[in-house]
Amino acid sequence: MEIEIERKFLVKTDDYKLEAVHSFNIKQGFLSSHKERTVRVRLIGNKGYLTIKGKSSANGLSRFEWEKEISVSDAENLLLLCEEGIINKTRFEIKCGKHTYEVDEFYDDNAGLIIAEIELNSETEVFEKPSWLGMEVTGDIRYYNSVLSKNPFKLWKK
Repeated sequence: MEIEIERKFLVKTDDYKLEAVHSFNIKQGFLSSHKERTVRVRLIGNKGYLTIKGKSSANGLSRFEWEKEISVSDAENLLLLCEEGIINKTRFEIKCGKHTYEVDEFYDDNAGLIIAEIELNSETEVFEKPSWLGMEVTGDIRYYNSVLSKNPFKLWKK
């Protein structure tokens, strides 16, 4: 069990792809997307994960997170039980100073959306901001994957 401290940003350009040290595809669904807690199933290559996240703090910066690796078979079977709205995305990992940004490029009903996340050790920790980083959306629940699965980016009014 741990508290996850994370900030989210939109991405202005695809320059992050030139800086990526690793990328991989993610398929995920939600067994529960209740605002008090989410239960996520994730498939990443030959690994599966079950994650439970608690309610976000008032400022949206931190929340409880518990995660366990599960078999691919279990993950595939659990994905069949998930709520409607499976998320497909590619994650790019970019080293920046002493941190790693995770940039998610979404597909399907969320195509066109690209979000960068950075995990921090404290809510006040200073971090480098690369030139491709755009507006901060930390705490804006529209950008939570559990919300994107129900209200995808393609349905948003531009």
